[in-house]
Amino acid sequence: MSDNRQSLADLGNLTKQAAEAPAQTAQPESAAPASADAATEAVVAPQPTTPLREQQIDKQGRAYATGRRKDAVARVWLKPGSGKITVNGRDQETYFARPTLRLVINQVFDITDRREQYDVVCTVKGGGLSGQAGAVKHGISQALTRYEPALRGPVKAAGFLTRDSRAVERKKYGRAKARRSFQFSKR
Repeated sequence: MSDNRQSLADLGNLTKQAAEAPAQTAQPESAAPASADAATEAVVAPQPTTPLREQQIDKQGRAYATGRRKDAVARVWLKPGSGKITVNGRDQETYFARPTLRLVINQVFDITDRREQYDVVCTVKGGGLSGQAGAVKHGISQALTRYEPALRGPVKAAGFLTRDSRAVERKKYGRAKARRSFQFSKR
């Protein structure tokens, strides 16, 4: 018990020292600069930004990523082109006949203003059409950020890099479905 109190006291001392250290180093810098050029240099100093990730491209000039949604898994290859999207060897209009599913796939390109600038070739397995469309969208998002790391911010802000973990809840014993009880009979 006393060891925990001692370590907490040490932690408090360390935080106080860390807070005082930047204040001490900032005081000498606040002195008046020797010339006007030095004053502008101090104001224009670049702020540290988060470093961009490296571009990940294979020998054919494509970015690869895997997308997942429900039980569907999509392998996606993305390269510059005319905007053609091929799913399991078929065009997206024939594979995803519903316009809402095609809208889901193209959301990534609409947000980043890259519509009809990249060709996408993907293979999808498992799940239904809705899950497969979500998996392709997730894969395109990942591949696009690997091809153009500068687009990671807007794509991540839209929530497209996060794998949607919602899935069908499993059936439990003693229940008709996942949560539904069997029909009650009074007699």
